[in-house]
Amino acid sequence: MARTKEFDPDAALQAALDLFWRRGYEATSMADLVEGLGIARASLYATFGSKRELYLRALERYSEQTDPVLLAELSQPGPVLPAVRALVRRYAEASAEDGLKRGCFVTNTAVELAPHDPAAARRVEASLGHLETVLTAALVRAEAQGELPAGREPRALARMLMVLMQGMRVLGKATDGAARVRDAAEQALVLLD
Repeated sequence: MARTKEFDPDAALQAALDLFWRRGYEATSMADLVEGLGIARASLYATFGSKRELYLRALERYSEQTDPVLLAELSQPGPVLPAVRALVRRYAEASAEDGLKRGCFVTNTAVELAPHDPAAARRVEASLGHLETVLTAALVRAEAQGELPAGREPRALARMLMVLMQGMRVLGKATDGAARVRDAAEQALVLLD
């Protein structure tokens, strides 16, 4: 008769996400995962497979938690540009005040794993593609509502904002450049005026 799991796989996946997010893939050992998740190594392997498979599932979980929030924020009826500005400023503040120096889990993966791990690269591209699509759709709506100045290309603006937001997360993780991040965000937002 098969033994029942003595832990909550969903809670363990969230704990793995938090651990990988704080430490990164390479710096997180299986021993760290066993201790951090509070489960036996055999149970970890039986439930999640390898460390890499667990990391990729944690990355999926992160996207599942963040992607719908972005869509909801930028899909509200009414004026669009205030929501876009608020999103960029929120990224700037989160980057400037990231006391844990975690950055964005997707961006961390892009830097650490994507160059040599095709599965990680696909997940990063999917997440960044989602962000670009949501921003583009919002800016197309802003253009249709007359909020966006003439001559602005919604997709190009969306790409610029996406790159800016991810760059802010890297700077926030790597430095204490709060003023840099805030200044960059405000300068980028001038393009929406």
